[in-house]
Amino acid sequence: MAANPSFPLNGKIAIVTGASKGIGRASTIALARLGATVIINYSSDEEAAQDTLAEVQKLGAGEARIVRADVSSLSGVQSLVKQTVESYAKIDLLIANAGVMPMKDLEHTTEADFDRTFATNVKGPYFLAQAVAPHMSRGSHIIFMSTTLCTASTVMPGYLLYNSTKGAIEQMTRVMSKDLGRKGILVNAVAPGPTGTELFFRGKSEEMLKTIAGFNPQGRIGTPGEIAETVVFLAQSSWVSGQVLRANGGMA
Repeated sequence: MAANPSFPLNGKIAIVTGASKGIGRASTIALARLGATVIINYSSDEEAAQDTLAEVQKLGAGEARIVRADVSSLSGVQSLVKQTVESYAKIDLLIANAGVMPMKDLEHTTEADFDRTFATNVKGPYFLAQAVAPHMSRGSHIIFMSTTLCTASTVMPGYLLYNSTKGAIEQMTRVMSKDLGRKGILVNAVAPGPTGTELFFRGKSEEMLKTIAGFNPQGRIGTPGEIAETVVFLAQSSWVSGQVLRANGGMA
């Protein structure tokens, strides 16, 4: 029977980490709208995760379930993948979206800051990919999250630690696509520009937000839904791999 073009991801099992808010939430809803069954992963905010689940249930398209796990730890990674495979026997999509963004220049970075940021932004995605790959078939997708700031010509010193983790993500994407490509698994990353998430808005004044919006030729900040469009594109591609897709409205 031919696939329903209205639900091209019907039958696909997707894990989205950090799915309760922001880009993760928008990606969850976008994938479910196309028929995917989505695992809504979160680590602390159960209410927000339940809100995301309720939004998916309103769609009448894909399904979703919530799995709490701290994917900055190996035990959390293993728990998330184990619960998914026990329920669905396979994984078709991994959106490794969970992340933290401390504003830390060199002088003010502590060892605890460094360890926490790399654990969440790098170690988690790395070992998630390792854990899901054995349960993926040819044509499956792993999508990481980077940032346009990796290539922006003007970057404030406070992004040093965050950008360091995203530089690692871009190299993981490039090399892992060769590694997992041997199994037919496609590996890419999305690199958003400034995007209106709770994480992005935290600690920024209205004046700073206006300045950041002014860096974009369209004079505005992107939305989580616009980044989710990019995730959906990569989730349906068959020949795009090893790429970092910069979704920033022409900013950089």
